[in-house]
Amino acid sequence: MSVQSPAPADASTDLAPLRDRIRRDGKVLPGGILKVDSFINHQVDPALMALVGREFARRFGYLRPTKVLTAEISGIAPALQAGVALDVPVVFARKTRSVTLPPDTFERHVPSRTKGGETLLLVSPEYLGPTDRIIVIDDFLASARPPESPGRHRGQAGATLLGIGCVVEKSFEGWSSAPHRVGRAYRAWSISHHMDERHPLRRR
Repeated sequence: MSVQSPAPADASTDLAPLRDRIRRDGKVLPGGILKVDSFINHQVDPALMALVGREFARRFGYLRPTKVLTAEISGIAPALQAGVALDVPVVFARKTRSVTLPPDTFERHVPSRTKGGETLLLVSPEYLGPTDRIIVIDDFLASARPPESPGRHRGQAGATLLGIGCVVEKSFEGWSSAPHRVGRAYRAWSISHHMDERHPLRRR
């Protein structure tokens, strides 16, 4: 497994393309939902997600994670690129049961902002165990679904949660401090303190 030492503060990846893309193509829907499915979680911009993945690897590599954990479907693109950059496997929590899942599959119900109600997340014990050191990667940090939701499976598995990374943080929804409660987490870069129809990403 390849790992990286902590990078100095001035060595961060230039994430201006991510912020510019959110400002240009992001759309604010009723209820404070930021629609970015033209480049993150429905149609995916591979180059942009590769950029994001490299920055996650730069931030988390020195912690020597053994796996990246996320939830389908929206977290897969950034998590996969982080896994490529870190050279570790990516495990995504499934939302539907499959005949291939064992009876002792780990499961959690988590709130869903876009679908309403709760979503079931399933992780096979074949791919998450007590020797694993994981980072949780997701697309959004917001109040409806705390970013550690997929990471809650690690408690059942006995794995170590090192930290959390999210592509977009909507700090005005009240979860901006949540990652600091788990390990050496790193918050998102594209911080949206306020959103309206004309400004999908704006600092107040």
